[in-house]
Amino acid sequence: MFTFIVVFLITYALFSISGVLFPTDLAYYSTLKKPSWNPPAKLFGLAWGILYALISASVAIVYTKTDGFQEAATGYVLILLINYLVNQAFTFFEFKLKDRRLAFIDAALVAITTFFLIIATIPYSKLAAWLLVPYLLWSCFATVLAWSIYQLNKDANRAF
Repeated sequence: MFTFIVVFLITYALFSISGVLFPTDLAYYSTLKKPSWNPPAKLFGLAWGILYALISASVAIVYTKTDGFQEAATGYVLILLINYLVNQAFTFFEFKLKDRRLAFIDAALVAITTFFLIIATIPYSKLAAWLLVPYLLWSCFATVLAWSIYQLNKDANRAF
């Protein structure tokens, strides 16, 4: 149980780090045209906090079942790493570079790699795989939202 908790906390901290490195620029985000179904800004932080907990629990389950990833397939670890990197890149593209096209592409990559991460997790734990389903659903929603914001701000996009 101790190992599970440590891995959970480390994973949660790692997934949360982009918010510290590239904080959400609410002033910038408020200037963008958004679709009518855009969630309130406060919901994003809450949703990601819950999703990071689910992701962290999933990773901790696989870690404990595979003797510290020793018995995990290279594919699982590679997909997890790629998913982590593209997840972290979104806030950089959206709020540091303010490049909505790259943010959309990155959001799509998060959704795609999350799907493959679920598939790669199944052999180790069906529960760990199910814990990632909300992440996939939110990532798909975020991709559509990022595309919509990109399209609604086409004139402003030309500046980038």
